Amino acid sequence: MSLAERAVQLAGEGHLRRRSRTAIARKLGMATGFGILALSTGFLLASSTNALRAADCGNVAAPGLDWSKCSKTNIMLQNSDLHGANLAGAHFDSTDLSDANLTSANLEKATLVRAWLKNAKADGANFKRIEAYRSDFSNASVNGASFANAELQRAEFAGAQLANADFQKAELGRADFDKAILSDVNFSFANLSRATLGGAVMKGPVSFSGAFLYLARIEGLDLSNATGLQQAQLNLACGDGSTKLPTWLKAPAVWPCPPDDPDDKD
Repeated sequence: MSLAERAVQLAGEGHLRRRSRTAIARKLGMATGFGILALSTGFLLASSTNALRAADCGNVAAPGLDWSKCSKTNIMLQNSDLHGANLAGAHFDSTDLSDANLTSANLEKATLVRAWLKNAKADGANFKRIEAYRSDFSNASVNGASFANAELQRAEFAGAQLANADFQKAELGRADFDKAILSDVNFSFANLSRATLGGAVMKGPVSFSGAFLYLARIEGLDLSNATGLQQAQLNLACGDGSTKLPTWLKAPAVWPCPPDDPDDKD
């Protein structure tokens, strides 16, 4: 091959290589462009979704809506249908939720201080870690609901339906369970100091394993179906001659029960 022919061949190969590099650069540019477009689209969709979620705070009560972390304090929500709603972290302090439908709703970490939930339907609801001092659940149906690690000091559960309810590690000091229906309830490691359990109806096993029962009122309570209850716990509680105990326990020689504390009526 002559020098001239070799030069022509090299020039052709160089041209081909330049065209190849140009094509690759174009493809990379297109790929980068598509990547940026995809990221931008994803960002816009996420922003739109967040905007819609934030907008739920202004929506009226409805099944399945998202009111998570919304402020709904001091308002009237009686008879509202919030079945399956996401109410996690929402604020319902001093709000009236009487007769509301909260079945399967998620209220984890919500605040319900001095809230009214009288006659509410909240079967299967998630009340884990709520703050609900002096809240009123009287006559509510909360079968299968979880109150694990909840703050429920002075809460009212009189007449409530509590089958399969979970109060594990809940703070229940001075809570009132008069005439509540208890069946397969878990009070394990709960603080029940000065709580009123006398008058409750235990229709099935109730676990008191590790529960703190200091001055808990158990006068007239039938504890025959209690599980996990130890003599040391019982010795701290306030029973009487009508308190029925499991066969492995015996009544203290003297129940440590002071007169009714006027502070309980506040």
